[in-house]
Amino acid sequence: MSVCGAIRGILFDFAVALIVATPLFAQSTFDLQGYVAGRWTRAEGKHDTTGVTQFGFEWTPSRYFDLHASGVARDENTGVVDAYADARAVFVNDEIQLRAGQFFLPTSRENKGELWTSPYTISFSALNTWIGEEVRPLGADLQWRHTFGTGHALTAAATAFRGNDTMGALLGWRGWQVGSRLSVYNEARPLPPLPSFQTFFADQRDDGTKPFGKDLDGNTGVSARVRYSIPQIANIQYLYLNNHGDRQLHDGEYAWATKFNLISGEIITADKYTLAAEYLRGTTGMGNDPAYVEADIWSAYILFSEKVGRTRYSGRYDRFKTTEKDFSLAENNDETGHSWTLAWLYDLTTRLRLGAELTQFNKERAAVKTDAHTYTIEGRYSF
Repeated sequence: MSVCGAIRGILFDFAVALIVATPLFAQSTFDLQGYVAGRWTRAEGKHDTTGVTQFGFEWTPSRYFDLHASGVARDENTGVVDAYADARAVFVNDEIQLRAGQFFLPTSRENKGELWTSPYTISFSALNTWIGEEVRPLGADLQWRHTFGTGHALTAAATAFRGNDTMGALLGWRGWQVGSRLSVYNEARPLPPLPSFQTFFADQRDDGTKPFGKDLDGNTGVSARVRYSIPQIANIQYLYLNNHGDRQLHDGEYAWATKFNLISGEIITADKYTLAAEYLRGTTGMGNDPAYVEADIWSAYILFSEKVGRTRYSGRYDRFKTTEKDFSLAENNDETGHSWTLAWLYDLTTRLRLGAELTQFNKERAAVKTDAHTYTIEGRYSF
């Protein structure tokens, strides 16, 4: 059978399964979820108090279809984080799922909680801080999952997307960070006051960069992944992404050409111990001679967590690096750094959680060296 014939057969089976499932849509459920958190942070001798509310809903009319949307409200803005629909066909040992909308790719081994939160720490790794700020495709994702007789599962998927053209701007012009901020749709994120914004890149928008918004260059980005998992014990995954940005200026924004490979895995022991790690390596760039950006990027972390009764203890170590490849007239983009984090989380009730975290963050970039301790205390109420 040809590849086209096989694809037609899969899509036909998928359509038939959805038609058969239609009468079951009456068995619907609606789930509202989210949290309200207050945080006190001290870093470099200064302290700050912030509040954040993240909320979302899941409407599941049947096991074959569901809708999801979530947003965030902060002191400075409110917006949509993700919104998508899932349709799936279920067979004896196989499941095919089609997802359409804006969504996180299932890459993170630490952001496993509802609404892309972490059950282990208050902050995210440098790798997932960047994912939360700049990587969230707007498109369609087709996933196939096969479950073996042993209970092990093999998953393969492909994604086509638009509207994520500025992916790489924050890394190229600002650098890696450790935080927990999720950019919302149509939000502009600030950039540092680089001299090249007054000369070579003077047409870049004044308020920063907009990670998620309208498509800029008309090119379609792609992603593919494969995962092998042993439920409740371990999994390993490989993912490739290329946004196919054309590097040109479009209405005050450059389309960045960014691609990367990401390997991730985790081991879980009886819901008590968790060992998780991710490794990303890729490239990003924009513009052309005489001033442009071309850089290699990589980041990795390893996390260990233990749950003892109501208490969770976690430790995470990060490394990250950006290597200049253009050597053009614009700024030097070289950056190297590392970070370690210790976190304590305590469940006062099933809905109320207290947390304390210490993060040491070190990086060197363009003759600027950062060596900072950050202390964070958080109270979080989930609903």
